Amino acid sequence: MGRVAALAGVSVRTLHHYDEIGLVQPSARTAAGYRAYAAGDVERLREVLAYRRLGFGLREIAELVGDPATDAVERLRRLRGLLLERRDRADAMVTAIDREIEARAKGLKVTPEEQLEVLGARLYDAIGGAYPATRRTEPRIAARIWDALGDARTVLNVGAGTGSYEPADRDVTAVEPSAVMRGQRPAGSAPCVAAAAESLPFEDHSFDVAMAVSTVHHWADPMAGLREMRRVARRVVVLTFDTDEPGWQDRFWLTRDYLPEFTTVLAGFPPLAGMADAIGARAEPVPVPWDCADGLFEAYWRRPGAYLEDHVRRAMSVWTRVGPEAERRAVRRLGDDLDSGRWAERNRALADLDAADLGLRLLVA
Repeated sequence: MGRVAALAGVSVRTLHHYDEIGLVQPSARTAAGYRAYAAGDVERLREVLAYRRLGFGLREIAELVGDPATDAVERLRRLRGLLLERRDRADAMVTAIDREIEARAKGLKVTPEEQLEVLGARLYDAIGGAYPATRRTEPRIAARIWDALGDARTVLNVGAGTGSYEPADRDVTAVEPSAVMRGQRPAGSAPCVAAAAESLPFEDHSFDVAMAVSTVHHWADPMAGLREMRRVARRVVVLTFDTDEPGWQDRFWLTRDYLPEFTTVLAGFPPLAGMADAIGARAEPVPVPWDCADGLFEAYWRRPGAYLEDHVRRAMSVWTRVGPEAERRAVRRLGDDLDSGRWAERNRALADLDAADLGLRLLVA
């Protein structure tokens, strides 16, 4: 018991209490009569401590870990979803606090109502609302994705988000680990399962096709997620990003001239060739239209002023990941260059383009 307590970072008294109330009871004794924890006991203790650190009471925890309708994997998925939700909430609070710091540094008044919004539900109305407001289906990109689906009738959408590219004429099942994103899915959208790409809760070949749109870079293990998609579906369609091409960082003026930190966002991201090999796919370029309706990171390549708008940036994960200091610097410099005409001078060749290849690739297997 002492060794387990040390490994878990709790006191022996805590373990004694869990034993007394039947929450985590050592299932064996040593020859000397000491309590001994088997592997299953440690697994249960891990769940109990995780829920405890999420703020659950002991009675609630007992119900969660003792639920006879769930197995160990399902309980882990449920716990993972709760942890991701907490992370989303923490990220949103950090963003709101950064805004308040910036406002106060400029001498702007912050009202009591605004201060309370950092902790309240309205925070998610403001931050989460930016995503569906700017991340809409771009018909020309959707046409490419839906054409790649072929005659598939059953579709699994992995990392589905709000479901922008889910085809309305197919039987779609969505998978999305973020509770914040699941909460933004519109009424009547496809049923959505709380799970991660790396551990899809479906049997082999359960779907005609598995699709993933602009989400692979968010996965903890992209290659594992792609292999899972290949396992559960007969075909795979993935919209992702190419970092194989030499000088890929310079394809887009925003990352080339204002946000070099973008390269750190994709540090460790698998090469396109490796992802294609993992699922046996071919890669096709997907140009971004100049008037792209989907507010993805590259969408405003011919409309640079959009990147000065806070609600536009909030719907792009890149800005959160590079941090507020890099974001403020990039926005300030871009604004200065737009005012002075330097941006237009540097990028005059873009004015006559209807679409640009900025690294989006469609993997079709």
